[in-house]
Amino acid sequence: MNNEQQELLDDVYKNFLKYSSQVIPFTKDEFIHHIKTNDGFAKLWGLKIEERELDMMERWKIADLTPNMEEFDFANYMCDKHNVPTKLITVTYNDKTIESYES
Repeated sequence: MNNEQQELLDDVYKNFLKYSSQVIPFTKDEFIHHIKTNDGFAKLWGLKIEERELDMMERWKIADLTPNMEEFDFANYMCDKHNVPTKLITVTYNDKTIESYES
């Protein structure tokens, strides 16, 4: 995640700690895990975290590649060699969406 996404998560987690009725509240990692895996919990805190793998066409677009049929393997190799991202992370909170890419 990028810095802006981390700051957003920090703010939501601070609110969680402030208003949580749990005797022993979740750690930040546990909180993030529950946001990712429990839709009801995510809705309660108004936070959504989505992670997905990019397909080869998306990676080629990022790398500005348009291979022909014979060049597919080479295009994939070049994407890997030049650390073209493989994953999209989307964080949404209070109608604000921040996207970042990771390799």
